Amino acid sequence: MFSTKGRYALRVMLDLAEHNDGSFISLQEIASRQDISKKYLESIVVMLSRAGLVISQQGKNGGYRLTRLPEDYTVAEILEITDGSLAPVECVSKTSGGCSRSERCKTFPMWAELDKLIYSFLNGKTLANLARADK
Repeated sequence: MFSTKGRYALRVMLDLAEHNDGSFISLQEIASRQDISKKYLESIVVMLSRAGLVISQQGKNGGYRLTRLPEDYTVAEILEITDGSLAPVECVSKTSGGCSRSERCKTFPMWAELDKLIYSFLNGKTLANLARADK
């Protein structure tokens, strides 16, 4: 299951993609449009900024904007920033170091296949795809 932080990060990034005119967008605008607490979004944009997905500017016309084109961001990339591994179980997670039983575990191939399907699906979806979905 994906965290609230991950889902909200995706909504922030999608909002920035949909309003991607080169200007900075205030966090208050995003919070208002997405009906999410500005305070909660602050922690999310810090993560996105540290990862280089967004840049910020202080001041009157400050806010956030994307560092790349919407088609250059995948859903998998965004969710991995907030949620870490997208693996359905620990034994197939790239960060777990593997499982000592994987060679003799009858369920391991199934989990590995599911992991590939999840990653392939989410890696195949971009912010541009999502922005066009309702048009």
